[in-house]
Amino acid sequence: MSKRYILSALAIIAAFNMSHAQEKRGRIRDFGIQIGILPTGTNNAITDVSGVTVGQKTIIQGDSVRTGVTAIIPHQGNMFQQKVPAAVYVGNGFGKMMGISQIEELGNIETPILLTNTLNASKVANGLIDYMLALPGNENVRSVNSVVGETNDGGLNDIRGRHVESKDVLEALKNAKPGKVEEGNVGAGTGTECLGYKGGIGTASRKLPKSRGGYTVGVLVQTNFGGVLNINGAPVGRELHNFYMQEPKEAHKVDGSCMIIIATDAPLSSRNLERLAKRSYIAFGNVGSFSSNGSGDYSIAFSTNPANFIPHESKNIELQTQEVGNDYMSPLFMAVWEATEEAILNSMFMAEDMKGINGRTVKALPIQETLKIMKKYNALDYDKLPKAVNK
Repeated sequence: MSKRYILSALAIIAAFNMSHAQEKRGRIRDFGIQIGILPTGTNNAITDVSGVTVGQKTIIQGDSVRTGVTAIIPHQGNMFQQKVPAAVYVGNGFGKMMGISQIEELGNIETPILLTNTLNASKVANGLIDYMLALPGNENVRSVNSVVGETNDGGLNDIRGRHVESKDVLEALKNAKPGKVEEGNVGAGTGTECLGYKGGIGTASRKLPKSRGGYTVGVLVQTNFGGVLNINGAPVGRELHNFYMQEPKEAHKVDGSCMIIIATDAPLSSRNLERLAKRSYIAFGNVGSFSSNGSGDYSIAFSTNPANFIPHESKNIELQTQEVGNDYMSPLFMAVWEATEEAILNSMFMAEDMKGINGRTVKALPIQETLKIMKKYNALDYDKLPKAVNK
């Protein structure tokens, strides 16, 4: 048995023991917190959008490797041969997102979307290219626009070690599935930090009523940014004395980045997908972020509606597509705001304390204290929570 294997096993055991010593974690709805008014999809996840699957690879090794890969696959066919309409909105461009220029130029994506850490973006893109070239039907492909987003997890992870390999990318893609999505310290969110606490992967969804199209909007986030935490109007970060520019000593870093991935089954063009992506930024501000100078904040939106798939090759000069009218976009805008805000908060509520490189520990958001603060500001009906939460 190798020394590296033993150290990795010990690290996983230590992480397991630490997590079980903490207060019980859960999604925000488990604690009576509701964002907005629209109903969620079945799993309250990006996978509620038909065809979307998510796979993750978490990499925890020794005392300093805390990173991973998260894969979002828009549909289950060959994405290069059947591309989907897409758009990117750049909130703040201090990032290394790959594939953005072709998305902006052509209005579509032709690969799954992968998330990882900053210095592994190119390695993950290489693994994604290997995956795409190996798909049946792609034998003659000579150009692939791999889409990779990232955030910097160097506060907890040995980021210079560049520990994500092609095999990890392939495992995340292979493991992609519909249904419930793991959140918190998993995949690309393993080593991230958010608003002074442990961040991670979070997801949520919203379902529009039939009278408004009956469409679903799903969001997945990789949270790694700073600011002053606010939940439903309650100044949680300020009350917990953990916020950016706190005096006399600054509590936490503000730079770091956020990736927001938005899926919908509504038939939208890249133009209206960009409009949809912009609205996610409302949620980004609502939770207390202001997009610092060193934060790479990107929203990628795509539509899974088959009516608007773009064939790689077509004998027809003109493509027949469908489009939600501009006047009917507002419900979708509301849905993406609500789902994004809930996804960000889910990433924090599901995350757990983590110790990483140089012995540094990032604490998870203290849920019980947070709920008391929310009650103080009438942001939560505390009396209706389960008894265990009221303790």
